[in-house]
Amino acid sequence: MNFKTIFRTMLLAAATLGAACESNNHNNEDKPAISTDYAYVIASQGVFSNTTTNALLTTSTLSEGSVGMENGLVNDGASYWIFYGDKYLYGLTYNQGNAGTTRSYILREDMTLEARPAEYAVRRFTSYGIYDKYIMTSSTGDGPAEWADENGFIPKSLLISYLDVAAETYTTNDTREEAYLAENFLGNGEYVTLAGIEQSGDKIYSAAVPMGLSQYGAKVEGGKWIREGYSDLVKSEAGGSGSGAYKEGELQWTQYPDECWVAIFDDETLTSKRLIKTDKLSYACGRNKSQYYQMIWSVDNGDIYVFSPSYAKAMDDVRQRTTLPAGVMRIKSGAEEFDPGYYYNIEALADGCSFLRTWPIGGTKFLMLMYNAPITPEKSMTANKLAIFDAEAGTLKYVTGLPAAENISGFGSAPYSEGDKCYITVTTTNDYPAIYVIDNVSAVATKGITVEATQISGVGRLFPL
Repeated sequence: MNFKTIFRTMLLAAATLGAACESNNHNNEDKPAISTDYAYVIASQGVFSNTTTNALLTTSTLSEGSVGMENGLVNDGASYWIFYGDKYLYGLTYNQGNAGTTRSYILREDMTLEARPAEYAVRRFTSYGIYDKYIMTSSTGDGPAEWADENGFIPKSLLISYLDVAAETYTTNDTREEAYLAENFLGNGEYVTLAGIEQSGDKIYSAAVPMGLSQYGAKVEGGKWIREGYSDLVKSEAGGSGSGAYKEGELQWTQYPDECWVAIFDDETLTSKRLIKTDKLSYACGRNKSQYYQMIWSVDNGDIYVFSPSYAKAMDDVRQRTTLPAGVMRIKSGAEEFDPGYYYNIEALADGCSFLRTWPIGGTKFLMLMYNAPITPEKSMTANKLAIFDAEAGTLKYVTGLPAAENISGFGSAPYSEGDKCYITVTTTNDYPAIYVIDNVSAVATKGITVEATQISGVGRLFPL
């Protein structure tokens, strides 16, 4: 009997056991008991006889043993699992551009999980982050219909949502405020989307990613924002699909791929902004379909690190293709300019390869999800390696001890960090998924707890509320 058959049989058995799933934690000998002070929480998913089950599991350790789904807290699943400090867990849901249901969870004194009562139909988002008491989401979409021009084209606006974590309320911004206008955001006529919402001090830092000219922007003053020699890039008819869909009359993707812009906002309203720019980096976000992954992160001393994977190297047209390598720059704490003395070429440290995602893991170290090949228009690269970048020392180490790259089918959406170690979920094609423990200094990974499920998408720690 091969592994896939065994795996399917075991999952079916787990499904039978899980028919009456509860939030209590099982105490099988190979499944660690729950701590009296806190619990680690693992978001798991299993596919049983073509039925998908999502369960939140609890354990006292991430470093060893195994845990099954049969006694987890069943839930509807989520696109992203966000731990707000160590008190609240949010299942932030994104459903292919449509509103999704979002819910939060807490740990009770008896160390079991409880779903809080409020549910939210969160509107479409492409990025998210935490600021003060809020989990914020952002996207760019049509503004108010009354702003339409003489052609009926509606300008783009920033669409912001706010989840007040403790109060359990959900609100959105009023896009009738011109401060939220995404058109001509950078002064070059193009509209932008925001990638990342990162707090440092009382301010929000976000990468402003230029998206090209909308139908509205392309028509301003007879096409004043279309660069000379670029008019053939304006679409003559609608086409594309999914995140690559476009409309007749727009100029899709930026005409300025060799620039990186950061917007600095005073507070969560985003109604005041200052812009800073560098020509050492391309735009600062990782891209996958309609998601724009955060590449701007603060560290303990308030410094901001801005990473660019130079994804614009994947553009088909050479005029929209960046010539800049993947790299990182810094904004010193409290500053409103890039640090002119700080820059590292990540590609030079990674044998010409770039990265899809980055995450801070303590101090000035970052975990990076690396591509296995350079970014090219053919998009033949696969993100199946991890590396640790020490921003202070300017060094990059590939993580060893992980499963063979060809067997890795996915990683969790964010690692969990504790002390000098970080924990990330790894899904493979030939075994149950597991959480791997990475030493932040040596970059050596060891296999931690195994989860008897199909995949695991999030991990963190909660204390009783």
